[in-house]
Amino acid sequence: MDADTIVHNGKIATNALPSFVEAIAITDGKISAAGTNIEILQQRGPATNVIDVRGRTVIPGLNDSHMHPIRGGLNYNMELRWDGVPSLVDALRMLKEQAARTPPPQWVRVIGGWTGFQFAERRMPTLDEINRVAPDTPVFVLHLYDRAFLNAAALRAVGYTKDTPDPPAGEIQRDKRGNPTGLLIARPNAMILYSTLAKGPRLSREDQMNSTRQFMRELNRFGITSVIDAGGGFQNYPDDYEVIDELHKRGELTVRVAYNLFTQKPQHELADFQRWTRMTSHGRGDDFYRMNGAGEMLVFSAADFEDFLEPRPEMPPVMEDELKAVVRHLVENRWPFRLHATYDETISRALKVYEEVNREVPFEGLHWFFDHCETISDRNIERIKALGGGIAVQDRMAFQGEYFVNRYGERQAQRTPPVRRMLELGVPVGAGTDATRVSSYNPFLALYWLVTGKTVGGTALYPESNRLDRMEALRLYTVGSSWFSSEEGKKGSLVPGQLADLTVLSADYFSISEEQIKHLESVLTLVGGRIVFAASEFGRLGPPPLPVSPDWSPVKTYGGYAGAGVAKNPVRRQAHHHAQARGAHTHRWVLGESGLWTLGCDCFAF
Repeated sequence: MDADTIVHNGKIATNALPSFVEAIAITDGKISAAGTNIEILQQRGPATNVIDVRGRTVIPGLNDSHMHPIRGGLNYNMELRWDGVPSLVDALRMLKEQAARTPPPQWVRVIGGWTGFQFAERRMPTLDEINRVAPDTPVFVLHLYDRAFLNAAALRAVGYTKDTPDPPAGEIQRDKRGNPTGLLIARPNAMILYSTLAKGPRLSREDQMNSTRQFMRELNRFGITSVIDAGGGFQNYPDDYEVIDELHKRGELTVRVAYNLFTQKPQHELADFQRWTRMTSHGRGDDFYRMNGAGEMLVFSAADFEDFLEPRPEMPPVMEDELKAVVRHLVENRWPFRLHATYDETISRALKVYEEVNREVPFEGLHWFFDHCETISDRNIERIKALGGGIAVQDRMAFQGEYFVNRYGERQAQRTPPVRRMLELGVPVGAGTDATRVSSYNPFLALYWLVTGKTVGGTALYPESNRLDRMEALRLYTVGSSWFSSEEGKKGSLVPGQLADLTVLSADYFSISEEQIKHLESVLTLVGGRIVFAASEFGRLGPPPLPVSPDWSPVKTYGGYAGAGVAKNPVRRQAHHHAQARGAHTHRWVLGESGLWTLGCDCFAF
C-alpha cells in the first residue's frame, strides 16, 4: 500500500528499538512503517507526500502532561509574554511600547513564564519603573505564585484604595499612609492574584477563537503535539470550554487536548463533581479532544500552592474528610483524578485518604496521580507505587529554585523533586511545565532542567544522581506523559500503529551542548501526519500564519516566546547588549525583607 506521507533522510528517534531509523511512512494519520531510506521509499506512490528532512533530528511529538492551554488560549492574544526575554531593559521597553498601543479599557498583562533570574540584571522590575513606562494604561504583571505588580492605572481600574481590606489569603501592600502601593502578595496562596486578574476585560468570542489558535500554533513551534489540561482557577466547565469545543468541531485544533475538570468553589467541590459525572464521562471525545477526569483541584483544603518566599502552608483539619468524599465519588464513577501537591506533608495526608478509599472501593488500575511533588519522600513514592498511581513533574524549580535554596538550603534542593528516585522505584512519571502562569510553555526549558539540573538563571540544583540523560528526559515528555491521559501505546513513539505526531528540530538535541538545548525549536511539526507548523527550509510546506486579532494584540508585534526575537530587532538587540554590559557587575543579589531580590546598582532609566 502506498503511504500518504514519507519522512526520510533523517535521524529519527523512535523511543523504541531500534532507537533511531532513517525514515518513516505515514498512512491514515498513523505510523505505518519505520526503517531505512531504501525500505521506506519503496512505499512511495504517485500521491505520496515525500519530505526530505536533510539529516535533521526528528523526535516524537512532545506531550506536556501538565499545563493550562484552554485558559491560556482564551487569554494569549491579550498577554505580553516575557518568556525568554534576556534583559529587564528589553522587558520594560516592550511594556512601554505595548502600553502606548493598548486602547482603553484594555490592560497590558504580563502573566507568568518569566523570572527575574533570566534577566541580565538578575532582578524583577520595580513599581516605579513600571509606572514610569506605563503611566496611563492599566498594567498587571504576575510573578509566579508569589506576587503581582499593578501600576497606578491598574489600581484605579480594580478599585483598590486605602479603604479596601486585605482578602483572607493575601496582602495588599500599603505605604505609610495606608494607600496601596501596587504590590499584591500571595499569603498563603495565589487567590488574591488570580481574583484581581479576573477583574480585567475579556476578549470577544471571535478574538478568543483566534487567540486559542495562535496559542496552539505557538505550541506547535516548539514541537508540542499533545497537552493535558489541568484545569485552573476561573476556568469554569462547561462555559469556558465553548471556544475549544467549537474549534474541535471545525477541525481547527493543531494540538491534541485531554482535559481535567477543576472545581471552582470551596466547600462545593463534591457537588461540582457529582454534577459533572452526570454530564460527561471519562474518555468522552476522540484523539484530538477528550475528557481526562478530575483535578488538579479536588478540594480547596488540600491545595498547598508553592510559594517558596513563604513558609510551607499547613492544610486545615477538614482536609481528610472533604478529600475522601470527593475521591470516593470519583473512584465509584471510574474517573481518573489528579491532585496538586507540592509538599511531602500534604502528600502523606492525601495518601492516607486514598488508602482508606482503596480498601472500600478498589482503585483497580485507575490512572490517578499527584502533580508536582517537589519535596516527596521515598516512602511516599513507594505508597504511590503500591496504589498504582503516577507523578507528573514540572520545571517549576527552574523558575524558583533560587527561592527554594534560600529558604530550605542547597542540600534539600538536590532532590526537589527526586525524579531519578521516582523512576528507580517504577512509578509512572510524565514531564511538563505548569504553563502559563508559573513556568513558560517552552518544553525545551523543561528538558534542559531535567538534563542539567539547572534553573533558567543558571543556578545548579541537582547532582548527577538526580539528573537524566537526554533520551530519558525525552521519554518522560513523550511515552511517559501518555500514561497520564490513559493513552499509552497510542502516542509517544514513532513505531507502526501509533499516531503520527512528530517534530523536526532546529538542531540535534542528542549532540548539541547542554546550554543549546533551551534554544531548540521545531522547523516542522506534524500532528496525525498533517503539517501544522513549518519554518526555515520547510516554510513553504506549512499553513500560512493566521492574522492576529484584535489589532492591538502584543502577539502581533512580539509573538510569544522571545527566542531569537531580540536578535532580529535592532532596537531590542542594542538594549540587550547594553543590559549585558551593565549587568556584568550586577550578578550579586540578596533577598530583602519585602521578599524582593535587589541589587546594589542604579536602576535603568526609560
